[in-house]
Amino acid sequence: MPRRLTLLALSFVLAFPACAQETWILRTDLWGTPAFSTLTLDARGSRLVGGLDGDRAEGTDHGGTWQINVTETSGRQSHYALRREGNTLSGDADLPDTNDPGARAHHKATAWRVPDRSGGARTFDYTPSDYSNTWDADRPPVLVVWPGDTIHTTTLDSGGVDEHGKTRALFGNPQTGPFFIAGAVPGDTLVVHIRRLSLNRDYADSLDTIVGRALATPLVAKASDLGKPVRWLLDHKTNRAHPENASGALANYSVPLKPMLGGMAVAPGFGTPPVSTGDTGRYGGNMDFNEVIAGNTVYLPVQQPGALLYLGDAHALQADGETTQYALETSMDVTITVDLVKGRSISMPRVESPGEIMVLSQAGSLDDALKAASGGMVQWLQQDYGLTLSQAAQVLGTALRYTVPNLAGRSVGVAARINKAVLPPKQATSAH
Repeated sequence: MPRRLTLLALSFVLAFPACAQETWILRTDLWGTPAFSTLTLDARGSRLVGGLDGDRAEGTDHGGTWQINVTETSGRQSHYALRREGNTLSGDADLPDTNDPGARAHHKATAWRVPDRSGGARTFDYTPSDYSNTWDADRPPVLVVWPGDTIHTTTLDSGGVDEHGKTRALFGNPQTGPFFIAGAVPGDTLVVHIRRLSLNRDYADSLDTIVGRALATPLVAKASDLGKPVRWLLDHKTNRAHPENASGALANYSVPLKPMLGGMAVAPGFGTPPVSTGDTGRYGGNMDFNEVIAGNTVYLPVQQPGALLYLGDAHALQADGETTQYALETSMDVTITVDLVKGRSISMPRVESPGEIMVLSQAGSLDDALKAASGGMVQWLQQDYGLTLSQAAQVLGTALRYTVPNLAGRSVGVAARINKAVLPPKQATSAH
């Protein structure tokens, strides 16, 4: 059995109750590029009936050997010959050639079975054993959860250091996850309610630098001595941070803590290779948005079966822009609840607080990020508040404000924000 499937089979220790319908995540190796699909099948004796990503699937099961035919709406057919071993499948796919309608292409295919849900919403305590330095659709999920479930876990700091001061992963924003959300398919929106972010050590690390995008020309020559590490002491009793061994004008300097997650993402879509956890995109990523805090909700566009949620890069505090390159980097206990909005696609990450709706865009320039954030806000106003484009323009012109969450990465971020108090009632959406 392939190592990846062995890991999955070992990690999913949940019992599988007897159930006619089964859900499988099918991985097809298309000339070295993995494609993931959701296969659902009902067993009716030796007959198998169901669907593959919405297309009709039917076949036979003869002693664990499955022959499955899939018919697309266009009439094209794909054929799968798979052998079942417990909760994994492996075999071959016979698919239409991507360039020649009259030719066929043969590829390797594997699958793992999604456990059946047992009971209602649950809370899972997950202790990470390893971490990811990429946003990757091909990384085995560490846990399967369902809409409404709560996850309690931990993260490292951006350097890979845990709450005990021990290096556990490679530097560069190592992430916890991914978490597989059962029922999530491309075109859905993943909803992440941040219940609690709790600092689990008494220090954070940063720098005394100013990133190039924020460094005024007259300061460039003088900034050559910057970039030294600064340790910050975190006082859990007063909920404030101050630089260790600070002297002179900063001898009594302290700032209130505001724990946040710098990284949160779903796996990027088909054809995207693993992306560094230092990068951002439509999937989220190293957003470094200081509104990803307890009490707020993050919305991310699902692009792979199960969404595959990653989180990490904990900050005790970060000002707008993350202008020191590092925020107050630390480790953290995290509690989130996940949900889904079925059939509702969004163009980029959204954040909702009790008082605001916020759209976060990342791009190579502030101009491009600002345009995309504005467009994303228009989409939100149209989708959830029923505004026409003309009405949305009027709201933007009277209620919109912009902030700059991130200047330190390869991309820059702009957040478009509107106070919910000025908006009409939100139209109902089905999160489940």
